[in-house]
Amino acid sequence: MGVESELLGVLNVKVIGSGQRILVLAHGFGADQSVWQYILPYLVAHYKVIVFDMVFSGNVDPKHFDFDRYTSLSAYTADLLGILDELKVDKCLYVGHSVSGMVGCLASIERPELFEKLILLCASPRYLNDESYHGGFERGEIDRLYCAMKSDYAAWVSGFAPLAVGVDEPSVVKEFSRTMMNMRPEIALLVARTIFESDMRSILSDVKTPCSIIQTAKDIVVPMAVPYHMQGSLGGKMNSVDILDEDGHLPQLTNPGLLLHAFKRVLEGSEVKLEPTPNVN
Repeated sequence: MGVESELLGVLNVKVIGSGQRILVLAHGFGADQSVWQYILPYLVAHYKVIVFDMVFSGNVDPKHFDFDRYTSLSAYTADLLGILDELKVDKCLYVGHSVSGMVGCLASIERPELFEKLILLCASPRYLNDESYHGGFERGEIDRLYCAMKSDYAAWVSGFAPLAVGVDEPSVVKEFSRTMMNMRPEIALLVARTIFESDMRSILSDVKTPCSIIQTAKDIVVPMAVPYHMQGSLGGKMNSVDILDEDGHLPQLTNPGLLLHAFKRVLEGSEVKLEPTPNVN
């Protein structure tokens, strides 16, 4: 697998490890591939791991962010499939954190043969509430979020990052704030609008790939009703929900050891090396 194409270079694609099976790690809004730094060393001993930066990440030159193109999740899906095609991947396990969960779902509908399993980590098909669905946010809350991001992005990050982290881990708050601040405010606002205005509930029944949903017990972004809604709506026959005894939207930073145990449970036929977890403080 050669990292030679323009897409692979733009999105800082890395292929690490020498395992037989391929594991793709896709990060969420406000993060970059460094969000996997604490679990990556334990995965590369058993998998060939693909990591990359989503185009909105601060690690990607903002000239590559097309404001007209990236107004729907399908554009991110095209990027993901482009990476896998360039690397000549014919089958993979996919971990999608937050918005990347739905990106993986869309990709699996388009190219089901590529995906052995989807692991949906703190993912949601819809963030807005309606009469019969609890997504977590009212319309007014989202509109105020947009206004706050637009008026003073740095102030918004300083308030949002601790809520998203969800636990008293100042170093993690600092790290997530760093990656959020690396994003251009105008890009962050457009991406936030794309995420919060999307409704992927109708496509879940078309996802036939087995899905393992991993969710923290308390997440300001994804309420507990969501993983069970997804489990009941996904079209495949082997879909599970694993609730982590941890708060926050970023368990790969706040409790990587616990997340590794969850990965071991859902990655059938494989073993994840579980050694003492690196200190994240």
